[in-house]
Amino acid sequence: MADVASQNRRYARELAGAFAGALIFAFPLLMTMEMWWLGSTITPLRLSAFLIFSLPLLFGLSYYAGFRKTYGPLDDLLDALTALSVGFVTSAVLLLVFGVLGPEQPVGEVLGKVSLQAVPAAIGALLARRQLASGDDPSSEPEKANDRDTYGSELFLMTAGALFLALNVAPTEEMILIAFKMTPWHALALIVLSIGLLHAIVYSLGFAGQHPHERPWLAFAHFTLPGYAIALFIGLYAQWTFGHLDGKAGGQLAMTTVVLAFPGALGAGAARLLV
Repeated sequence: MADVASQNRRYARELAGAFAGALIFAFPLLMTMEMWWLGSTITPLRLSAFLIFSLPLLFGLSYYAGFRKTYGPLDDLLDALTALSVGFVTSAVLLLVFGVLGPEQPVGEVLGKVSLQAVPAAIGALLARRQLASGDDPSSEPEKANDRDTYGSELFLMTAGALFLALNVAPTEEMILIAFKMTPWHALALIVLSIGLLHAIVYSLGFAGQHPHERPWLAFAHFTLPGYAIALFIGLYAQWTFGHLDGKAGGQLAMTTVVLAFPGALGAGAARLLV
């Protein structure tokens, strides 16, 4: 009985940490009015695709990080669903407190606003164990990622990091404005800068989580270039989700994708340091 009570207390602490992570990681979007508007106008197809796409992402994050230690796929699935529930609760409570939600709003509008915010909050919940762990408590320190490293896991973590950081800016009008102001030379310079920073963050600056490689150019080909390709894909995906592809000419679409790939590349590089 005492052991069960101890396990329950530990799970309660881990769940509290998940809520803290959801709040810390999601509050920029919770306080962004473009996300409120998008929650009112997003189509059911795009919202459903956004939520469905998030499930394997959250499952993978539970496997590689997670807000508690897990012992198999079922555990990871339950934690992914728990994190998504934490995201929904955190988002709903904060949006209510901010006055963004009200009883006069249709149910579909409320669900749209909360669902859009729930996914980044759920990512924050799963990363809480890594970022908020106390160094004084060995049981709270992350233990997963180091013994599960593969090339596929690196690409997955890059995808998660790119999506998480790109989501923080993708809904804003500033991304469209920056793309409008840029010339092709600006775009080329931004591509070079994005790739250079992505490579430097992971392989040159000596941060924790870095994977040294004997041949830098091989590492560049195996990780940096695929990482930037992932950032470009995430930029396109975010634009589709938020309806920013509608009515765009090819040149304008390319510019906006390059702009969004910049935070995506930074997120892809920093993801291995976070998880």
